[in-house]
Amino acid sequence: MSHTTSTGTGTPSVSTSGATAGVSGTVSDADVSKQSVGSLISEVTNDLSTLMRQEMDLAKAEIKQEVSKTGKAAGMLGGAGFAGYMLALFVSIAAWWGLANGMDEAWAALIVAAVWGVIAAVLYSTGRKKMREVNPKPERTVSTLKEVPDALKGRQEATR
Repeated sequence: MSHTTSTGTGTPSVSTSGATAGVSGTVSDADVSKQSVGSLISEVTNDLSTLMRQEMDLAKAEIKQEVSKTGKAAGMLGGAGFAGYMLALFVSIAAWWGLANGMDEAWAALIVAAVWGVIAAVLYSTGRKKMREVNPKPERTVSTLKEVPDALKGRQEATR
């Protein structure tokens, strides 16, 4: 009988016991000759079903762990973004005050605002260009999924 146990890391480990348990188990020729074809097919189907469930459990555990790491990293990046915003704000105020020493405060503020306008325009243009390069359709996955039925039937396309 196959079963899934959890290790301390939250990742399930798969163990098997018995002669026909799991896909990795082996059955001798003597054991096979005493079983009907229907029984053998049933065992293979059960083993494949168990394997798929175990793989799904493993994938869920791995994804949960990665999502947790991603959430923590996103929080840190959010904090860094806010700190960067505050830096830009105070540097802008300092530049405004610095320019105001040599000219009227309104002109100094306008110059600082114009610099930020140029920065915003460059970032917008670059981001728009990069966004046009994005292809939301996962091309490799789609082509791989088209090959699955032939692979299950024992045929593989010669044109890869």
